[in-house]
Amino acid sequence: MQAISAKDAKYNFGRLIDMARAEPVTVEKHGRAVVVVLAVEEYERLKAMEAGHNDQSSK
Repeated sequence: MQAISAKDAKYNFGRLIDMARAEPVTVEKHGRAVVVVLAVEEYERLKAMEAGHNDQSSK
């Protein structure tokens, strides 16, 4: 997973989007990870996995 500073993310938002479309990107503030930006397809995949896990847990 790649990382980018919050300042770089702010000033190079288009680059952040391009990076996140390829793989999740951690945005760091003061050297600490604060958020992860990821492609919508990856987000949907994670939601589907979570929903499947929750369905199995309730049985």
